[in-house]
Amino acid sequence: MYQPKRASRSEFVPIRNLRYHVRLWGEPGPGKVPLVMVHGWMDVAASYQFVVDAFARDHYVIAPDWRGYGLTELPQQDNYWFPDYLADLDFLLDHYAAGAPVDLVGHSMGGNIAMLYSGVRPERIRSLVNLEGFGMPATRPSQAPGRYAKWIGELKAFHRGELELKAYASLEGVAQRLMKTNKRLTADKAQWLAQHWAQEDAGGQWRILGHSAHKIVNANLFRVDEVLEIYKAIRAPVLAVEASDDSLGQWWQGRFTLDEYHERLKAVSDLRLGHIHDAGHMLHHDQPGALAELIEGFLPSP
Repeated sequence: MYQPKRASRSEFVPIRNLRYHVRLWGEPGPGKVPLVMVHGWMDVAASYQFVVDAFARDHYVIAPDWRGYGLTELPQQDNYWFPDYLADLDFLLDHYAAGAPVDLVGHSMGGNIAMLYSGVRPERIRSLVNLEGFGMPATRPSQAPGRYAKWIGELKAFHRGELELKAYASLEGVAQRLMKTNKRLTADKAQWLAQHWAQEDAGGQWRILGHSAHKIVNANLFRVDEVLEIYKAIRAPVLAVEASDDSLGQWWQGRFTLDEYHERLKAVSDLRLGHIHDAGHMLHHDQPGALAELIEGFLPSP
């Protein structure tokens, strides 16, 4: 099994009536700007271990498990939407970095949240690294009736127990599932991740630490015009990192492309693009050393 080089510790913080789990590496200190790292959909904060181990510098890293993921208390809700994540992050920064800007890294869904948050609260972000946080395909107002109907239908399916995530008979089964999803993930890393990605229940089954309500479509449409206005409000320098594999092309089959994503990024006033070779969407697992070097090369020097 993978052996971490930098040990993490866990804290539980009261955030908006939830007991939020936060994983921390390093210690705060003079001249140290907190490095806040937020994970993506169906992932956990521990997922950043490999990148933290690859950093050349000693950072004070703050990585929460989003609501509905990991060891954060499960909220009493049956669907999720982005405004809650923005508010959760703001409350979290009040706790760990009140009155001081932070460096923010977000992957996938976390990258989308990080981009939106940096435009909504620009004074709180010194620099931003977006790891494949592409956003969603553009929508049209005419899609609204069908979207609301689909949302209601999926809510009913959730309450009938039809959206439950698959359980696994062993931790090894979880590791195999991770490697099946990501062909580049090595067995030692998969085994280490599995123990943080899933938890054994009373019946001896290993269950993913992700609420199945995350599978429900958002009721509200993705409005590109609103997103671009938020991007324009970002004041921090932004590094947008892409993997060599075209995940957008695989997911959306032409309905949303890298060219469209790049066009949206033109709304960001201070933007740099970064690329990680021989990597897929989980680039923080595939090439943690190259990613760590890219991030540290972008962050302001201590």
